[in-house]
Amino acid sequence: MKVAIIRFPGTNCEFDTAYAFEKLGVKTQIVWHEEKEFDADLVVLPGGFSYGDYLRCAAIAKLAPVMQGVFNHAKKG
Repeated sequence: MKVAIIRFPGTNCEFDTAYAFEKLGVKTQIVWHEEKEFDADLVVLPGGFSYGDYLRCAAIAKLAPVMQGVFNHAKKG
């Protein structure tokens, strides 16, 4: 199993999340929000606030290049 952990400016716990999965023997990849592609069986959005603790930060994150890969992964089921 491979896990993609999506990282935005302002998020946290991505390294803790990777550590937990790696302790289970799972391969992890921390994917920066500007990357367009990743190869994973599972996508994880760690805690924190994408783009800081401001109003509509999720609306900004939605436009990040990585989100097209997240949407495509979700469509696969």
